[in-house]
Amino acid sequence: MTETAAWHSDSGWSRRRERGSLLLLRLMALFSKRMGRRAGRTVLYLIATYFFLFAPRARRASLDYLRRVLGRRPRASERFRQVMSFATTIHDRVYLLNGRFDLFDFEVVGEEEMREHLRAGGGAFLLGAHLGSFEATRAIGWRRPVTRVVMMMYEHNAHKINAALTAINPAATADVVTLSDNPLAMLKVQDLLAEGAFVGMLADRTPGEERTETVTFLGGAARFPTGPWRIAALLGRPTFLMLGLYLGGNRYRVVFEPLADFTTVTRSEREAAIRAAIARYAGRLEHYCREHPDNWFNFFEFWARE
Repeated sequence: MTETAAWHSDSGWSRRRERGSLLLLRLMALFSKRMGRRAGRTVLYLIATYFFLFAPRARRASLDYLRRVLGRRPRASERFRQVMSFATTIHDRVYLLNGRFDLFDFEVVGEEEMREHLRAGGGAFLLGAHLGSFEATRAIGWRRPVTRVVMMMYEHNAHKINAALTAINPAATADVVTLSDNPLAMLKVQDLLAEGAFVGMLADRTPGEERTETVTFLGGAARFPTGPWRIAALLGRPTFLMLGLYLGGNRYRVVFEPLADFTTVTRSEREAAIRAAIARYAGRLEHYCREHPDNWFNFFEFWARE
């Protein structure tokens, strides 16, 4: 059973103070690039330990999630592993955003099916989540340089992300398109799709007052934004699930799965198609959460209060 609602996220992730700083990020990026990934990872254990011990709200959210996905109270080692996986994917951005894909072992699942679909009619939307690493999905462009992957995000988040990307690699900001009320942004996305580009969006969070669809996720009611799906439906494009799952060490599994194809959906069918797509998206996220429980990186109250 689903319902559509507008969620005023007063206590949600979008208004949370950032714990880090751009200066710290620049220093960490500089240290990691000069000393290498192995040396940089030694610092991660200190950062992860601090986060594990002194972030009570994130700790409560992690405990709630792990209880749901494991079906029992998690051990301390399991809770720390989730934090360490999160820290690792953040650290690996330093190398992925600077093109050091050679440092990693990538397995790509579903690439051929996605490309076959694209050959028939241009670009598509890649719907990701805060599950694993988005930057790891850039491996698809590294393996095939003709492929362009562009990230689409809300203006407030784009400013923060652009600042963080600039601290790591100034050239990386070119791959971000800001979503705003300006119709030119939508026209730009439409042009990118027509050129055969992949347009990525994270579809598991809303930045505030946006319509959401409530679905059952890991045994509880969770709200997912409808915006990314409405954009895909409006532009009449297929959507694929896109995840960069961290497997430990230097290994990542990049997953692509077809979710919904809006190319032939009529206006009267649009709402039902969007609801069905969100339900499928949530179901696939649940599947991968159970396979890789330490890859879920939403450290806030995700489930609706009952």
